[in-house]
Amino acid sequence: LFGPHAVSALSRGTAWRSQSTSTSLDLSGIYPPIATPFMASEDVDYRRLEENLLKYAQVPFKGLVVQGSNGEYPFLSAEERVEVVRAVRQSLPQNKLLMAGSGCESTRATVQLTEKMASAGADCVLVVTPCFYKGKMDSRVLIHHFTQVADQSPVPVVLYSVPANTGLELPLEAVVTLAQHPNILGLKDSGGDITRIALIVHRTSTQRFQVLAGSASFLMAAYCVGAVGGVCALANLCVSGRWDEAKALQQRLIEPNTAVTRGLGVPGLKAAMEWFGFHGGSCRSPLQPLTEAQTQQLRKDFSNNGWI
Repeated sequence: LFGPHAVSALSRGTAWRSQSTSTSLDLSGIYPPIATPFMASEDVDYRRLEENLLKYAQVPFKGLVVQGSNGEYPFLSAEERVEVVRAVRQSLPQNKLLMAGSGCESTRATVQLTEKMASAGADCVLVVTPCFYKGKMDSRVLIHHFTQVADQSPVPVVLYSVPANTGLELPLEAVVTLAQHPNILGLKDSGGDITRIALIVHRTSTQRFQVLAGSASFLMAAYCVGAVGGVCALANLCVSGRWDEAKALQQRLIEPNTAVTRGLGVPGLKAAMEWFGFHGGSCRSPLQPLTEAQTQQLRKDFSNNGWI
């Protein structure tokens, strides 16, 4: 969804101790969540990653999300995750914000990886909810987890709720409590519940807490209730007040975006990237390429809405 043609169209009560000041970072804007290209051997293809970054450099984005869900982070080792972030930081202009995914299942591992991501050049970290023991991940447990991470993080923390992947939504009350932490900057919410996003914005209005829409399919609606940005250049139209144009583009995004994010996942994203001049390629196993029928349907979803 972030190929050159698409983008060009869219771009028209705890004693918390903090080692950084989250309020110094303004999250408002566009963050393409980049994919991780692989060689046939399934090693990370840093040459193709660099070529993709050169294409992203042509777009007026606010920054990049690296090693999020679209980066296949569960399939990479901690060392690979850090190395990918380091490689992106070396190519990314210093005025572009790098948000690095550092979430792990244990608090200890998340703290350690967060520190390594900061050393590799991340401006802030995106921390997903632990989910393997999701039946035990209630508000008390999650508040403790994110507090420990934020207490020890050298950079600001962005909470990450992605129930489609984790089977767990970060509870509203936990978000409201965590928003008071001086080193927790905001939330990337990929659930798509606009009422929930509106409530979070309302309940955290006395804090400098920033909400990002986690999908292009509900970006415009999220902007209407107070989100500050998202994953698509449609954000520029909303902020500049070009609502009629933004509405039309939002409607054209729904079918292809739903096909990728709700249906085909990363294999679908990588297939679409190839159509728009980026290196997508194959995923790391156990994810498999799209079938011919899936590819044809996805291409139809894009062509029917005027993207290809």
